[in-house]
Amino acid sequence: MGTTGALIILAITIVGIVLLCVRFKVHAFLALTAACIFLGLASGMPLGDIGGSIEKGMGGTLGFLAPILALGAFMGKMLEVSGGASRLAHSFISLFGQTKAYWAMLIIGYICGIPVFAQVGMVLLMPLAFSISKEAKLSILLVALSLYTGLLVVHCVVPPHPAAMAVANDLHADVGRVFLYGLVFVIPGAIIGGPLFARQISKAIHVPLPANAQEARQDRPLPSFGCTLFLTLLPLILMIGKTIVEVSSSKDAAYLPLVEFLGHPVIALFISAVASILFLGVKRGFTSDELSDFCSKSLLPMVSILLVIGAAGSFNKVIMDCGMGDVLKKVLISINMHPVIMAWLIASILRFALGSATVAMMTSAGFITPVLTVHPVDPALMCIAIGAGAIGWSHVTDSGFWFFREFLNMSVKDMYLSFTLSGCIVSIITVIICYFASFIL
Repeated sequence: MGTTGALIILAITIVGIVLLCVRFKVHAFLALTAACIFLGLASGMPLGDIGGSIEKGMGGTLGFLAPILALGAFMGKMLEVSGGASRLAHSFISLFGQTKAYWAMLIIGYICGIPVFAQVGMVLLMPLAFSISKEAKLSILLVALSLYTGLLVVHCVVPPHPAAMAVANDLHADVGRVFLYGLVFVIPGAIIGGPLFARQISKAIHVPLPANAQEARQDRPLPSFGCTLFLTLLPLILMIGKTIVEVSSSKDAAYLPLVEFLGHPVIALFISAVASILFLGVKRGFTSDELSDFCSKSLLPMVSILLVIGAAGSFNKVIMDCGMGDVLKKVLISINMHPVIMAWLIASILRFALGSATVAMMTSAGFITPVLTVHPVDPALMCIAIGAGAIGWSHVTDSGFWFFREFLNMSVKDMYLSFTLSGCIVSIITVIICYFASFIL
């Protein structure tokens, strides 16, 4: 298979995914699985190997991510039902004051977004945003856009979110480094593309508080701020702690096996999930039946996500097994583009075309993996570059675009000028930071 022929086949495959997902509204799992089969057949893979490649790709991806996704869902549910998210929100808003509450909303989204998905965080925290907007007489667009920026940047660059964790796994990046880089490198972009941009655009676009907006209600006493914050950050503490200890210790230190055990993503999430159930559930009077029901309900939305992630893992595996990986390596290297910019550009294009940040990130990893065998760039930095590409370029192909629009009842034009442009600002600033960091780290 020649280079030109391989690229044509790959282009047809990508266009096919876009058409199936966007034009014909086919579920991403079916679209990606169909793409795997087509790519295998068109590239000349032995028929008996195609199914095995799909199976290995899905198994290798979900074997690592399924427990992480489930444990993260448990943590997010306990943060919701216990009122932990509201406690964090009220504490930060008290710190900043209501007139500056939009800054607090960025931090709230940033912290609460660690165990929950961006859209789940919106459902959880939008009633609070409505309350703040009404009480402080702040634009709901200013408050909501600041909140969503915090949720989105963590969603795309910080494990244990599944796409960020999957990309780290595919690129063999140190998860602790991904945490550190992700938490730090997105801050400038989140500040500029979030509250600062939102403050300006909310002056030009007037969004009235929706008449049917449900404001936050307090049905039970809230948990303590310190306990809630510690439990939310516990998986980060364990995983980042592992990286710091490994870097600062000798390789034969007697305590390293214990540190590596506690810092493994699955173990760190398990400890954090159990602690959340105990301190935000059992200690707050929830019965065992209620806790079991909470855990079961938290897993229901994960089924579709797991299937899409698994299919994206299969697609990446087929790309490598059919020989397309070697072709991509030659072509991408010949372009002579810095790998950080290349990773960001690929993720940006896929995000724009497919809509889903998760699919865009995981598919990008399949393109970038061959390049890393030649370019000595820190894989953790490449993970952030891919995540940065997935932060921006949200438009009508993205369910999050419509999710935000329905909450605020905005026009599509105003969504492009505010929501879409905000994400693009964050994306571009973050990749610029990653680019310069690549010459230092």
